[in-house]
Amino acid sequence: MNAVPIIDPRLDALRDQLARRVALQLDSQAQRLPHDIGERLRVAREQAVRRARESRLVEAAAPHAVAVRTGADGSVALGGTPSWWVRIGSALPLLVLVVGLLLIQHLQENAEISAAAEVDSALLADDLPPDAYGDPGFVEFLKHGQP
Repeated sequence: MNAVPIIDPRLDALRDQLARRVALQLDSQAQRLPHDIGERLRVAREQAVRRARESRLVEAAAPHAVAVRTGADGSVALGGTPSWWVRIGSALPLLVLVVGLLLIQHLQENAEISAAAEVDSALLADDLPPDAYGDPGFVEFLKHGQP
């Protein structure tokens, strides 16, 4: 399973040259094998060449598409460059999460400000003067109420 396509043309040419040399050696040694084994090897070689051509055509025809390859063990690998829609779709949940957290923070700050304003307005509207809160006898006043 080849997940990363070869980009350098020199490496591709070296790979083709090595493949030709191996094929020549296999052909020369195949002459010594029994006929039925030689035929099975020839058919397998033709199938391998056909599959290699098909995979090269698919990669050359759609380099921007996502290609799904399955391995012999049933594993699946994705290849190719993802489109803009895939990139946006994968970044969208993160964006929604950040916006949600900012909204929660804003609402929490507003609730704290509202609670502080309510306490301040209650203190200012109370009959008790603000200086009384600093008086040591204030706790006694709270326990027993007004005389």
